[in-house]
Amino acid sequence: MKRAKVYVDGVFAGHLEELEMARRYRFSYDPEYTGPSVSLEMPTSERIYEYDRFPPFFEGLLPEGIMLEGLLRQAKLDRDDYMSQLIVVGHDLVGNVTVEEAT
Repeated sequence: MKRAKVYVDGVFAGHLEELEMARRYRFSYDPEYTGPSVSLEMPTSERIYEYDRFPPFFEGLLPEGIMLEGLLRQAKLDRDDYMSQLIVVGHDLVGNVTVEEAT
């Protein structure tokens, strides 16, 4: 199981977990988090979000085209391993969300 920390404006917001590769994911807001939601699709009024595919908001943050090809080669990642891709590029995403591997 892979797990990543998700930050909004540099503040820890919650965890994204891969429960089963390419099949089940969960995003959980940290109980103490009171900032803005990670995305409009994931308001803080609900604290846990379950997905049967990689969450669309996070998928939208991943590189495409030539940038994706370069990432896959350089980091030696599988094309279908979205969670690892997100962790590798998570420090340099568009917008106010950043992601890092949870240890």
